[in-house]
Amino acid sequence: MPNPSEPHLAVAMHGIVKRFPGVLANDHISFEVRAGEIHALLGENGAGKTTLMNILYGIYQPDEGIIYVKGKRATIRSPRDAIRLGIGMVHQQYRLVSTHTVAENVVLGLPVSFFFPERAARRWLEEFSQKYGLSVDPNARIWQLSAGEQQRVEIIKALCRGADILILDEPTSMLTPGEIDELLGIIRRMAAEGHTIIFITHKLDEVFAISERVTVLRQGKVVATLETAQTDKTSLARLMVGRDVIFRLEKKPAQPGEVVLRVEALHVLDDRRLPAVKGVSLTVSAGEILGIAGVAGNGQRELVEALVGLRKSQRGRVFLKGQEVTNQPPRALIEQGVCYIPGERAMGLAPGLSVAENLILKDYCQEPFARGAFLDYAVINAHANRLVDQYSVTTPSPATPVKLLSGGNIQRVILARETCQSPTLLIAAYPTSGLDVGATEYIRQLILQQRDQGTAVLLVSEDLEEILQLSDRIAVMFEGEIMGILPAHQADLGTIGMMMAGAQRIPMSEAA
Repeated sequence: MPNPSEPHLAVAMHGIVKRFPGVLANDHISFEVRAGEIHALLGENGAGKTTLMNILYGIYQPDEGIIYVKGKRATIRSPRDAIRLGIGMVHQQYRLVSTHTVAENVVLGLPVSFFFPERAARRWLEEFSQKYGLSVDPNARIWQLSAGEQQRVEIIKALCRGADILILDEPTSMLTPGEIDELLGIIRRMAAEGHTIIFITHKLDEVFAISERVTVLRQGKVVATLETAQTDKTSLARLMVGRDVIFRLEKKPAQPGEVVLRVEALHVLDDRRLPAVKGVSLTVSAGEILGIAGVAGNGQRELVEALVGLRKSQRGRVFLKGQEVTNQPPRALIEQGVCYIPGERAMGLAPGLSVAENLILKDYCQEPFARGAFLDYAVINAHANRLVDQYSVTTPSPATPVKLLSGGNIQRVILARETCQSPTLLIAAYPTSGLDVGATEYIRQLILQQRDQGTAVLLVSEDLEEILQLSDRIAVMFEGEIMGILPAHQADLGTIGMMMAGAQRIPMSEAA
């Protein structure tokens, strides 16, 4: 083993242990990163990746273990200590003030001149734009920027604070395919300039696209550190989840039944009262999956929220099994068998409540979970234990607050609640976003199982592989409109990509 104090190691963490109530997040982890390399930190959701990097960045303190930075032993009590050591971190959820400009966000907390601090920000923005391609308008307000542009602001903030060791936590989870390519190019340029990059991910394709070495965590332990060029996708997936992973699911031919959902010329406004959904018409039948593809921000969220009663439509009509349900409240739709997997998991949960309580959120006031004004916790706990076992939810107990679970297990809780009673219509928005290969495989299989049981499924996803694998028909949205609907067996990436960019439209008379 190399000496952790050797200067060619930018970071050396040895014997790191971190415990939370009921969870051993990091179990005697040793992790080393060479100066100037791009090192991928890979693992399932909940494997301990972010916790380990939060320790390196000073957000958490380790219960055991030692850390060396650039050859010297370091005590990192806070992010301020990490910044002084040249460590920067870009979190999965951006830490920006949405109402402030880019320049104002960059200078927040920096020791710049009291007078005209934005001048310094503009100088840095120009420098990093030329050097790394981190171009962003200094006058734009954060809320006006795309996810990719906001991420550039976070990287610029870290570089302005002198970071030469940069931790990127799931940096592609909210980006479009084009933005991902741009980010990977920026990272390569930064590494070529001598920066050390720690790239936290669970996406195997990105590991091979960007990293020189990869460390795999599973259940809080290091299972391997490998040269990326000397391994393959199948081997890494097996290391991540401890078993072989099916990358291509077997799908039976669809057996569509009656039309369950019919949408006619629907118009919906966004949060700024601007048109987001413009005359959308579609149908979904029992026993089929209609996939909606498109880059985020093209009306998918507003369409889904209108269909589940969370947003009023302005014009148009929605029918469920022939009965009009336009603008009905969520409770009325739930009672008619509409189930919803939201794109943002926080929307589908009460984070402070237990796993068991979250599993009955839709039915807590009904028998058998309630007896009069009182909850029957014996029945609730038995129900929770059954679903935890059936859906393989990893939790210390059903009494654990759901906010303490990993992203993959939170998604399993939502899926268990939404699918355990054979829904009539399942609306799944980005169901595998941010999840590892094992959780993704499980959720895709579950969605296919729902289809095969006769459920009508409306699937919204930016993952074209997922859309092509699961869908029986594919609709593409661009700027609030349906550009066309194709049978999945006639679709290809080129055609879908052209439709997503608004460069091709299939007349609805030709739609499947």
